[in-house]
Amino acid sequence: MSKYEMLVGLEIIDDVVYSEYRAAMKPILTAMGGEFGYDFRVSEVLKSEVEDKINRVFTIRFPNKNIMSAFFDDPEYQAIKAQYFSPSVGSFTIIRGYEIN
Repeated sequence: MSKYEMLVGLEIIDDVVYSEYRAAMKPILTAMGGEFGYDFRVSEVLKSEVEDKINRVFTIRFPNKNIMSAFFDDPEYQAIKAQYFSPSVGSFTIIRGYEIN
């Protein structure tokens, strides 16, 4: 069965608060069958298709695209995002979304 995965680039401007965001949102992610795959801190971007800065790149996957949408629309997740994600991330880029086996 295919899963849906996204490759995401972020500009983290507050590492401590972003770590708190990850800790707070992870139980919701796990409960919905989601997980992180790869996770990198990036020191230099050599080529980009966007002007946003990127210093963190990761994959996040879900059982399917509908569950991914439900996760990001979840009111509890939205509250966590407002509290931690928004003040810790300068910009974000969805590099790609794709199905995986």
